[in-house]
Amino acid sequence: MAKSSLSEREQLPPKINILTMFRLGLFQMGLGMMSVLTLGVLNRIAIKELAIPATLAAGTIAMHQFVAPSRLWFGQMSDAKKMWSNHRTGYIWIGAALFAIAAFLAVQVMWQLGSSIYNQGWSFVTYGWIALLAGIFALYGLALSSSSTPFAALLVDVSDEDNRSKLVGVVWSMLMVGIVIGAIISSKLLPAASTCQESAVGTVSLYSQPAQLAILQSSINRLFFILPGVVTGLALLSTFGVEKKYSRYTSRSIVADREDQITISRALKVLTASRQTGLFFTFLLAMTLSLFMQEAVMEPYGGEVFGMCVAETTRLNAFWGTGTLLGIGSTGFLIVPRIGKQKTTQIGCILVALSVGLVIASGFTANRQVLQGALVLFGLASGVTTTGALSLMLDFTAAETAGTFIGAWGLAQALARATATVSGGAILDVGKQLFSAPVLAYGLVFTIQALLMVLAIWLLSRVDIVEFRSNAKKAIASVFENELD
Repeated sequence: MAKSSLSEREQLPPKINILTMFRLGLFQMGLGMMSVLTLGVLNRIAIKELAIPATLAAGTIAMHQFVAPSRLWFGQMSDAKKMWSNHRTGYIWIGAALFAIAAFLAVQVMWQLGSSIYNQGWSFVTYGWIALLAGIFALYGLALSSSSTPFAALLVDVSDEDNRSKLVGVVWSMLMVGIVIGAIISSKLLPAASTCQESAVGTVSLYSQPAQLAILQSSINRLFFILPGVVTGLALLSTFGVEKKYSRYTSRSIVADREDQITISRALKVLTASRQTGLFFTFLLAMTLSLFMQEAVMEPYGGEVFGMCVAETTRLNAFWGTGTLLGIGSTGFLIVPRIGKQKTTQIGCILVALSVGLVIASGFTANRQVLQGALVLFGLASGVTTTGALSLMLDFTAAETAGTFIGAWGLAQALARATATVSGGAILDVGKQLFSAPVLAYGLVFTIQALLMVLAIWLLSRVDIVEFRSNAKKAIASVFENELD
């Protein structure tokens, strides 16, 4: 028996090294760049330059998040069916190529939608362009799921319990690096401030200014051709040969519960299994809604209230991303060991609410430096809050149910982010109906965002870790028993 076990260990692939961890992180870095394009550039152009209603712009963009449940199917497909002799790599490559193409197509449809609204108003043709744009973003989300879920599974396949947290930490950090790099590259490829002198006037369709529109279209089309191509190349570079050399998938007879194996029904049962799981889950939802409500409106805020051009508002992502990277990097090593996970999360939530208040105040002064500083603080607070909350969640469940709980939360979080994106745009449109001053309309979004974080703080204060640990394991186990009956 001992000889057999030794033989099995000898046949295991080599352990993944730190250089390969960073190489895998290039894929996540690419996803960070893509998020800048969709939620940093496209939303700004649609709402500010093309005068597309914020609810409509945010709703179509959020379609790529609403199709998140498709990750279940793509994850299970990569488990069962090989592609080009590998379980994960082929899906990652094809998905990356498809979401790059979909991103470019979305821009072309966006131009047509803006033109239709300006020239024809709310006609049948306009609604057709809206449906097409929403469909393309849904396809973008499907392609993203078909690539990112097998990639997440690959991270599990190539790691062991003793090095998985290090791998996840490296890869997650690279995502934030990608946001910063994507913001800088995008701002360099976008029009200079001289082409955006009309920015402070308000939301007026750029179709009334053909010369500026032509410059903007050329630069945006070039950006959405170059950067997605770079991201596809990073996907190839980051995963080439990794699965073949390091994957332990075929040697593992029991596959642990992962995010790609959690159904929506099972997720809800797990997340509401007991009073404490339901309370903690509600806290996480409120926290997520607050953290991401500004995604669809921050760049238009910079354009309408501060008079920033597209390149300048895109660079705002670099300030937020740098702060988040610092928050994530420092929390686990410096903050949590000193004050504990729940206290860390509470402080992070308080800082988020305060930084959002600073974002509101910056609008009344129209001071760009104050806005940039507020976004660094918001990113830092978001990093502290997210890291603290995830660390807390890991402690809340027994080892045999932690994977299921995290998977259930991952699915719920994706849908919560989509809801936050749409809500931000919808609240902005309501604000524009209530207030004539843009700063007040955007201020309404940020005020509700801050209030949601205050609600999250209150919910977290009611979470009892001792009660959670004593009851949650039994409650979650009963969910699995009922499913087997």
